[in-house]
Amino acid sequence: MATDTILHNAKIATNSTPSFVEALAITDGKIVATGTEQDILRLRGPATKVIDAKGRTIIPGLNDSHMHPIRGGLNYNMELRWDGVPSLSDALRMLKEQAARTPAPQWVRVVGGWTEFQFAERRMPTLDEINEAAPDTPVFVLHLYDRALLNGAALRAVGYGKDAPDFPAGEVQRDRHGNPTGLLLAMPNANILYSTLAKGPKLSREDRLNSSRLFFRELNRFGITSAIDAGGGFQNYPDDYGVVNELHKKGELSIRLAYNLFTQKPKQELQDFQNWTKMTKPGEGDDFYRVNGAGEMLAFSAADFEDFLQPRPDMAPFMESELKAVIRHLVENRWPFRLHATYNETIERALNVYEEVNREIPFDGLHWFFDHCETITDRNIERVKALGGGIAVQNRMAFQGEYFVERYGAQQAKRTPPIRRMLEMGVPVGAGTDATRVSSYNPFLSLYWLITGKTIGGLNLYPEENRFDRSAALKLYTMGSSWFSTEDGKKGALAPGQLADLAVLSADYFSIPEEEIKDLESVLTIVGGRVVYATEEHASLAPPELPVSPDWSPVAHYGGYAKASKSLAGASHSAFCQHSGLSHAEEGPKGHVRLFGKSGLWTLGCDCFAF
Repeated sequence: MATDTILHNAKIATNSTPSFVEALAITDGKIVATGTEQDILRLRGPATKVIDAKGRTIIPGLNDSHMHPIRGGLNYNMELRWDGVPSLSDALRMLKEQAARTPAPQWVRVVGGWTEFQFAERRMPTLDEINEAAPDTPVFVLHLYDRALLNGAALRAVGYGKDAPDFPAGEVQRDRHGNPTGLLLAMPNANILYSTLAKGPKLSREDRLNSSRLFFRELNRFGITSAIDAGGGFQNYPDDYGVVNELHKKGELSIRLAYNLFTQKPKQELQDFQNWTKMTKPGEGDDFYRVNGAGEMLAFSAADFEDFLQPRPDMAPFMESELKAVIRHLVENRWPFRLHATYNETIERALNVYEEVNREIPFDGLHWFFDHCETITDRNIERVKALGGGIAVQNRMAFQGEYFVERYGAQQAKRTPPIRRMLEMGVPVGAGTDATRVSSYNPFLSLYWLITGKTIGGLNLYPEENRFDRSAALKLYTMGSSWFSTEDGKKGALAPGQLADLAVLSADYFSIPEEEIKDLESVLTIVGGRVVYATEEHASLAPPELPVSPDWSPVAHYGGYAKASKSLAGASHSAFCQHSGLSHAEEGPKGHVRLFGKSGLWTLGCDCFAF
C-alpha cells in the first residue's frame, strides 16, 4: 500500500541500524520504512506527501526527560524571556520597553532560563538598573534557584514593606532602615521566590490556552516532540491541568506529554498521593498525553534544592519517616515515582528508605528514578541499579557550574554528574533541561554541554572521560529519555514501528563546529506524522500562524529564545552590526528584523533582509 508521507534527500540519523539512511516513510503516524532514496520513493502513491529535505540532517524528535512544560505553558505569554540574549544591556532595554507596554495590574516577569555568564558584561543586573528601567510597572526577575530581584513597584504590589514577613528558608534583604531592598534570597530553597511570584496576576482562560499552544510550538522550534513533565511548585492537580486537558481533547497538543504529580502541601504529602491514586492511575491517557507517576516532589523534607551559592542543606531528621510513608503507598499501588535529589548525602538517605520498603514490598520492576544527582557516588549508582532505578540528568551545571567550582573546586566538578559512569554501570539515563525556571528549554544547550563539558559561560567543567560524542549525546536525549516514561521501544529511534516524531535541522549536528551546536534549531518538526512546525524552505507546510494574546505579551514582540545570528542580505548579523555600530540584530515577529544599538531598538520590515 502507498504510504502517507515520505521524507527524502536527507541525512537521517536513525538511532538504529543502519545508523544513517537517505529516506523514510510514514503511515498512520508511525515509521514504516527507512532506506535509500530509490527504495523509499517506490512506496509513494497518488496521495503521498513527498517532502524533499534538501540534503538536511534529520534526527529523532528530542525528548526532555525533565522539564515543566505544563506550568511553563500557562505562564509563557506573561514572561519576558532572557534565554539566549547576548548582553545585559540588551536585556535591560527589553525590560524597559516591556514595562512601558504592560498594563496595570500586570507585571513584567523574567522567570529563569538565563545566567549572568551568558551576558557580554558577565554580571547580574543591579536593583538600581531594574528600577531605572521600570519605575512604575511591577518587575519580578528570577535567577535560577538562588534569588529574585523586585523593583519598588513589585514590592508594593506584593505588600513587602518594613513589616515584610520572614521566611523560614529565605531572606528578604533589607537596608539599614529595615526596608526591603527588592532582593529575595533562597536560603536554601526556592519557596520564598515561588510564593512571591505566585502573588502576581494570572492570564485569562483563553489567554492561557493561547499561551500553552505558543509555548509548545516554541519547543517544536527546537525539535522537541516529547517531554516528561515533572510537575512543579504551585502546579496543583487537577486544577492547573484544565488547559492542557482541553488542548488534548481538541487535538491541539503539538508535543507528547507524560506528566508526574507533584505534591503541594508540606506535612500532607501522603494525603495528596492517597487522593490521587483514587482519582487516576499511571498510563491513563494515550500516546500524546498520559499520567507518568508521582514526583518530583514526594516529601518536602527530602527536597535538596541546588543553590551552589549556599552550603549544601542537611535534610531534616524526620525525612526518612515522611518519605517512607509516601514510597510505601506508591509501591503498594504500583505507581512509578521520581525524586529531586542533587546531593549524594540526600540520595544516600533516600536509598536507605527505598531498600527498606523494597524488603517489605518488592519494587519488582516498578519504574522509579532520581532527578539530577550531581554529586552521586559510584556506590550509590550501584544501589540505584540494584533496585532497578534510573537517573534523569539535566544541564543545570551549564548554568551554575561557575558557582559550583567556586564552592567545591574544579576537581569535584569533573563528575557532576558522573553520567558516563552511570551508563557503564548499566543504569538507564535520560537527558533534559529542568526548564523553565532554572535552565533554558533549548535542548541544544544541553547537548552542547554533554558534548563539550562547558558551561554557557564557556568554563570547561569535564574531562574527556565524562563527555560524549554527538551520537551518544543524541541517544541520551531520545532513546535514553523514553525509558523514563515507560515508552522505550516506542519512541527515540527512526525505525519501523516507532512513532513518527522527528526534526529536520537548520545545520548538520554531526559536523558543524561545537560552538555552533548551541545555535541549532529545527526547520521542520513532525509529531506522529503531522507537521507541527515549519520554516525556511518548508514554510508552506507550517500549521496556521497563532495570534498572541493578550496583545501586550512579550511573546508578541520578542518571541521566546533569542534567535541566533543568521544571514542578513548576504552578511552575518555580527558583521552587519559591526559595520553599522549596532550591538546585534535578531529576527522579529512577522518577518521583521530587530536592530539593537546604543540609542535603543529599531524595527525594520524589508524584503532585502533575508533569513
